[in-house]
Amino acid sequence: MARYTGPVCRLCRREGTKLFLKGDRCTSGKCALDRRSAAPGQHGAANKKVREYGMQLREKQKTRRYYGVLERQFVNYFEEADRKEGMTGENLICLLERRLDNVVYRMGFASSHKEARQLVLHGHFTVNGKKVNIPSFIVKAGDEIAVKESSRSSAKFKDLAEAAATHTAPKWLDVKADAFCAKVVSLPAREDVDFDFNEQLIVELYSK
Repeated sequence: MARYTGPVCRLCRREGTKLFLKGDRCTSGKCALDRRSAAPGQHGAANKKVREYGMQLREKQKTRRYYGVLERQFVNYFEEADRKEGMTGENLICLLERRLDNVVYRMGFASSHKEARQLVLHGHFTVNGKKVNIPSFIVKAGDEIAVKESSRSSAKFKDLAEAAATHTAPKWLDVKADAFCAKVVSLPAREDVDFDFNEQLIVELYSK
């Protein structure tokens, strides 16, 4: 499957906002966006008039890159969100939030979505007691996500548990860092997501 392998800081600069793709580095003085806010490329600093389509495209790209989702996957999520009752944009964000790699990130057991994806791929997490190594696995209300028993004794996960203990998790997750687990107490609502999205622009883009 195709994936982006270039410098991820270029993605933040292109979207003009922090996507937190490099974990703690994004909140330090080493953040590339703080040092070079212009978009990458020869003409990145040029003042360009952004049209309606450009605004919609950038919002879609920003959301897709934040969650680490490929284009085809993102379209599939949108189509599924459109079939559900309620607001399509809110349904889309709810689906993306319920990806297992995002849940691990929200639990505080990873400093970035990329790290969370890697940990899931390596089989370190279980859902309701069964090992799941699919980052795109969609959790449901009532599911319990936990670090696999054999992984808990590693120095890596002991450090992650300490970090998770000081992490502020969203209210739809009941995280018990000392027990290496979390429970999905409810489905995430739009107001539970603190990242700046304008999902209506994405709906308008795909509705043309």
